[in-house]
Amino acid sequence: MAECATFLWALLGEWNIRERGGMEYVAELGRRSAAAVVARAARSKVGLRKLDGLGLHAMAVDFPKVHGHPNRLPFEGVLTLVDVASDRAPSGAKGHRVVLTRAAAETALPSLLGMAVDYKAGWDGHDARQKCGIITGAELTGRRLEVAGFLFCRDYPEIEQRMGLEGLMGMSYELADAHVADMRASVWTLTRATFTGAAILLREKAAYKGTSFRLTKVPTAAQVAGLRLADSLN
Repeated sequence: MAECATFLWALLGEWNIRERGGMEYVAELGRRSAAAVVARAARSKVGLRKLDGLGLHAMAVDFPKVHGHPNRLPFEGVLTLVDVASDRAPSGAKGHRVVLTRAAAETALPSLLGMAVDYKAGWDGHDARQKCGIITGAELTGRRLEVAGFLFCRDYPEIEQRMGLEGLMGMSYELADAHVADMRASVWTLTRATFTGAAILLREKAAYKGTSFRLTKVPTAAQVAGLRLADSLN
C-alpha cells in the first residue's frame, strides 16, 4: 500500500499564511471570487468552466481599473504543469522530482488568489521577502496552470526591464502543507497542497522548463536595449 505522509514544503522566507487571520482571509477571498465568477458566468456564459462536469477550472479577483496606474503592470504566465513530473527537483523536495496532480491543483486553485509573486537577485530561485506583485487569476488549461496578476513596477523597475527579453523567464510555485502519496517513491506525487506564492525566475532554473512569464504590457525598445547592454557588460 502507498504510504501517506504530510510534509511542510520549506522555502526561504516563505509567506506563512497561517498567521492570525491568514487562512480566514484566503477562504473568504476564495468564496467572494467564486461568487463573482459564477455571477459573471450567468450573465455572459463565460468565465466559469469545469472539467468533466465537476472541477473548478478558473478563478479570478476583479480589481478596479485605474488607467495609467504607475505601480500596476499586468502579467501572465504558466506557473506549472499538472500530472507531469518536474524536470528537476523543486526547492524543499529533498532532491525528488515531483508530480502535482490535477485534482490537487484544482482543489488548491482558490489558495493562489491574492498570493504574492517574488524574485531573487540573479533570477535563479525564490526570495519570498522580495514580494514584487500579486496573483489575481488562475486557470487550468490542459496540463498548464496559468496565472495572471500585477507587478509593482514602480517599486521594482528592474523587473520590467528584465521582462523585455521575451522567452527567457519562467515561474516556480511555493507550497505549504503538501501531501505526498508515497515518500519512498523516486518521484513524489503531490495529492494535496496549499499555494502560498510564486517566484519569477529564469526558465532554465525552474523545476518545470515548460513554465513561462511575460508582461501583457510590452516594455519600450529603450528598456529592452538597456537591459541587453547591461547583460553584455556582465
